[in-house]
Amino acid sequence: MKIGIIREGKNPPDRRTPFTPSQVIHIQGQYPGEYSFFIQSSPHRAFTDMEYLNAGCDVVDDLSECDVVFGVKEVAIDQLIPGKTFFFFSHTIKKQPYNRGLLKAILDKNIRLLDYEVLKDESGKRVVAFGRWAGIVGAYNALWTYGQKTDLFDIKRAYQCFDKKELEQELKKVQLPPIKIIVTGSGRVGKGAKEILDTLGVREVSTQDFLHHYFDEPVYLVLKSSDYNRRKSDGGYDQEEFYANPEKYESHFLKFAEEGEILIASHYWDPDAPRLFELKDIDHPDFAISVIADISCDIHGSIPTTVKASNILNPVYDIDRRTGKAIEAFGSQTSISVMAIDNLPCELPRGASTDFGDQLIQWVIPELNKEVSPILEGATIARDGDLTLEFMYLLDYVNGDS
Repeated sequence: MKIGIIREGKNPPDRRTPFTPSQVIHIQGQYPGEYSFFIQSSPHRAFTDMEYLNAGCDVVDDLSECDVVFGVKEVAIDQLIPGKTFFFFSHTIKKQPYNRGLLKAILDKNIRLLDYEVLKDESGKRVVAFGRWAGIVGAYNALWTYGQKTDLFDIKRAYQCFDKKELEQELKKVQLPPIKIIVTGSGRVGKGAKEILDTLGVREVSTQDFLHHYFDEPVYLVLKSSDYNRRKSDGGYDQEEFYANPEKYESHFLKFAEEGEILIASHYWDPDAPRLFELKDIDHPDFAISVIADISCDIHGSIPTTVKASNILNPVYDIDRRTGKAIEAFGSQTSISVMAIDNLPCELPRGASTDFGDQLIQWVIPELNKEVSPILEGATIARDGDLTLEFMYLLDYVNGDS
């Protein structure tokens, strides 16, 4: 089987890759004679063409001879090759309007599309994701933002670090006062954020201690949804009910906002669920949060101060507490500084790519040559010019009726 790695076509270009050169060598050693790799030449990829050549890959401009093509972000319509199998994050399963044309072109070109976002194991858990790296970079960026806002320390941007090892060296320059840091979410993203705080030596504390104790050192806590959501009728919480009927719940997050100075938001949010807080709350004198790293980056979502996405070159904007409007970053001593980059793993592309490729080696590579693979079937959105049964709900979206 001929496997192609496409040149990422989005602008600015994504520097990640599905497989690193050393992973290509590993796959070919593990499956001798089964797979050959063709790498589309790229001046932007974090791993250079020469590194792939040294790994024994063919570096080419044309992938039309490949059977399967792997990318990371959405593939540009003019890069789609009719009749081939493509793996990438299509960002279509939620009927994202900006990618309707992409899915329509995939159907028109009889392409089999497999979306990483719906690669799941038997229990329905996602198996391939960049979440850990979003958490790592997001938490680091929260610290960078706090340093810029307070002038207490100055560290490199994450994207200026060669890898995670250099980023951890930068953390040695961070000198935090005795502040309290809030992390929401304990999944892949939250665990990545926790990794950075633990590396920095910040102590994790309990909810009760966070709310009621004074500390002479910086501390953090990780909040689960049950910590800040309660049933409207009686103040209780039932996880199964919350996920099935989130509209029955309300947030009681403000007690944490009165104690914490930095918020690192890494929780999943359902649009029917309550927001963490409301925009009117930030002008209250007890609202102590001054830096928000919204890793999830839901615009006008759970974090109402996330009024737009930021980007790697312009990572922060401020929100005026009185008006709720976006203003220049660090433009006011009293405003809230918001970091809401929507492609955080791109800042450490070598590490993020390595982790991602390891997941593909575990879950996808062994399935590629199977006649029937349940995990790949479940991730197939389109085949032979039509949507698969599970994704037939996208038909009105493709036709422009939704």
